[in-house]
Amino acid sequence: MSASVTFARTIPAVRSKPASGVVRLILIGAALLYIGFFLVLPLAAVFVQAFEKGAQAYLAAVSDKETLSAIRLTLLACAIAVPLNLLFGLAASWAITKFNFRGKNLLVTLVDLPLAVSPVVSGLIYVLVFGLHGWFGKWLDDHDVRIIFAVPGIVLATMFVTFPFIARELIPFMQSQGKEEEEAAAVLGASGWKIFFKITLPNIKWSLLYGVILASSRAVGEFGAVSVVSGHIRGQTNTLPLHVEILYNEYNFTAAFAAASLLTLLAVITLIAKKIVEWKTEKQIAASEAQEYV
Repeated sequence: MSASVTFARTIPAVRSKPASGVVRLILIGAALLYIGFFLVLPLAAVFVQAFEKGAQAYLAAVSDKETLSAIRLTLLACAIAVPLNLLFGLAASWAITKFNFRGKNLLVTLVDLPLAVSPVVSGLIYVLVFGLHGWFGKWLDDHDVRIIFAVPGIVLATMFVTFPFIARELIPFMQSQGKEEEEAAAVLGASGWKIFFKITLPNIKWSLLYGVILASSRAVGEFGAVSVVSGHIRGQTNTLPLHVEILYNEYNFTAAFAAASLLTLLAVITLIAKKIVEWKTEKQIAASEAQEYV
């Protein structure tokens, strides 16, 4: 027997000890305290302030015509931006994960670009391009086309800040799945569209929905980029986050917190939907791994 083996046997095995109950309770308590102080307490304060003058004042603030206009514009921008980013996310993730081509790494980098650029900067970019004194401003003005300080500018700014979410959710998931099923279908003579709708799309549906939820949440709550391109025209180009800021600056705290409570409710609904989709996605991954094992 070698000396190294003999020496190893003379050393008692070092076993990792589980954390004691006291340490575990301290860590859980610290986490709950942190969450309660920085998350739960501010969210609760929003609703307390919103209902400070009673339910009637709250309903009056929520049903105000400018608040309703802000809600409609917010939902409109989300309804346009998210489906367009859905198409882009599907196309980009499918191309990146299923094909090899020149510029692939550049495309991945460009997908991440809005995550690195400040939203305010992205808004200024659109002002530079489409503003009255921008690159295309003179031509747009001559043809009576308004982008900046109008709904199209808000939609473009929302698209810019939200388009990475769906693609970044799909790319790693589709990479982990591989492309064996698609290649097998292609060998059997299936067309590209048939492969996509019969194999690719069913496999990524929960991950795709997860990305849509994240993009929608960001679109509804976006402030910086939209603030730059909107012009803050009350009843016309104010989204709900901008409307909250205006009401707060006017010391109309009840109306401001009432509008903010709507955004909070949307955030809570998004969180619940996100957890449901996460659970579905985990089940799908587990089922896929079990099938591969068998």
